[in-house]
Amino acid sequence: MSNPAAPAPESIPISALQHWQFCPRQCALIHVERLWAENRLTAEGRVLHARPDSGRPESRPGLRILRAVEIASTACGIHGVADVVELTGRPPRPFPVEYKRGRPKPHRADEVQLCAQALCLEEMFSCTIPEGALFYGQSRRRKPVAFDDELRALTLSVIAAVQEMFASGYLPPPTYESRRCNTCSLNALCRPKLRKSAARWLERAISLEAPP
Repeated sequence: MSNPAAPAPESIPISALQHWQFCPRQCALIHVERLWAENRLTAEGRVLHARPDSGRPESRPGLRILRAVEIASTACGIHGVADVVELTGRPPRPFPVEYKRGRPKPHRADEVQLCAQALCLEEMFSCTIPEGALFYGQSRRRKPVAFDDELRALTLSVIAAVQEMFASGYLPPPTYESRRCNTCSLNALCRPKLRKSAARWLERAISLEAPP
């Protein structure tokens, strides 16, 4: 008698992928522990999203612009909202655009989030999407993003990691990195320096108690 098929993993929000790629602990604090705090950077991001979040569509010759588009992929087990989806051609081919404050980052968290949106749109429109774009508020320019094999593989691996975290409820330990942690709105809740400080305190306490 064959074993019953394993249940499909619960659908996870696409935003969790971006959080995970930036910092797994931040992802768990937001999506598993349900913690949130705002700082200047998150507030600026919210202001930048005012227009795409309005949901108002727009039409131009040969172009249809959709905003705040609900998307999902059953195959990948992800769902979310795309800031902007531009439709061109017949049948219409989607082109996702994600809005971000600041400027392009040294990590690929934004690209993973955009690629996940493309995976959803490919399933919804039964097509292949070769590229999308990230719009950064500081430069006021779009950065083209090619959905090549490397980025697709990275995105799928992040999806699997986040799904495993959701299933286990695991909270990764804090790891302090000044560039990342000092800009994170959850710094006070995460307390990434505490783990290192406690370890140093324990080392000093042991050395003081050790016989000469």
